[in-house]
Amino acid sequence: MVKMLLGSLILLVSYFAFIYFSDVLKATKLRKRANKNFIAFGIIGFIANFFDTLGVGSFAIITSIVRFFKLTDDRTLPGTLNVSCSIPTVLEAIIFLTVIKVDIITLFSMIMAAVLGAIIGADIVAEFDIRKVRIGMGLALIMVAITMISGLLHFMPVSGTAEGLTGIKLMIAIGCNFILGALMQLGVGLYAPCMALIYALGMNPLAAFPIMMGSCAFLMPAGSVQFVKKEAYDRKASIAITLFGSVGVLIAAYMVKSLPLNIVKWLVLIIVIYTAIMMLGSAHQARKNT
Repeated sequence: MVKMLLGSLILLVSYFAFIYFSDVLKATKLRKRANKNFIAFGIIGFIANFFDTLGVGSFAIITSIVRFFKLTDDRTLPGTLNVSCSIPTVLEAIIFLTVIKVDIITLFSMIMAAVLGAIIGADIVAEFDIRKVRIGMGLALIMVAITMISGLLHFMPVSGTAEGLTGIKLMIAIGCNFILGALMQLGVGLYAPCMALIYALGMNPLAAFPIMMGSCAFLMPAGSVQFVKKEAYDRKASIAITLFGSVGVLIAAYMVKSLPLNIVKWLVLIIVIYTAIMMLGSAHQARKNT
C-alpha cells in the first residue's frame, strides 16, 4: 500500500510539474538573467522549506519575510505559497514515507481522512469563526505541550513508541485528521496539530512526519494547478522557492531521520508550543482589528 501511495503521489506531482514548468517556460520575463530578487526568494525558499521539513511549516515563514521586505504582490501571495511549496512538500512526503516505518493502515487511513476533510469538509468549516478555531486549537496544543513536558521530565509516564493505532485510538486519529484537513481550507496549519495528535495517542513522534507530510502532499499539487492555470502566482518567486526549497528539504530530512527519538520529542514539543503561541497571537490580532 505504501508503493501505491508513492505511485499516486508521483503521478500527481508529475502532472502538476508539467503544468507548472510549462507555464514558467512560457513566461518570457523569466528568460532574463536572474536578479537579486530571484536569489532573495531562493534563500527564503531554502530557509522556509528547511524548517518545514522539521515540522514548523513554510507558509508563515515565507509570508512574514516577503511582506516585511515587500517582495511580491499580496494578491498573488496565496498562489505563490501553494505553487512554490508543492514540489518540496511532495519531496518531503516521498522521503519520509520511504525511510520512516509506520503501520500501513494507520498511515493510509489518516492521510485519506485529511484529503477527504479538505474535499468534503471544507463547506462545513467555512461557517466556523476562524478566530475561535485558532483560540481553541492554541489552547489544545498548550494542553498537549504540558503533557509532553511532564513525560519528558519524567513527572508522569507517557508512551511514545507505537508504529500504529487500533480500535478507538485509530478512530480518534482518523476523525481528528479529517477535521485538520478541513481546517487547512481556513488557513489553519496541519503539521503541529497532527504532531500533537500522534504524540498524545502514544505513537512514535517520528510517525507524524510521513502522516502529516503525506496528507499535505496529496492536497497541495491538486489545488496549485488552479493557481497556475489562472496565472494567480508570482512565477519568478515560485520557481526560486521551489528550486532552493527542494535543497533545504533534502538537508533537513537527513537530519530528522538521523535524530535520536528523545531529541525528536523535544523538537516536536518546541514546534507545538511555537504553533500554539502563533495561533493565539493571530486570534488576538484579529480581535484588535475588528
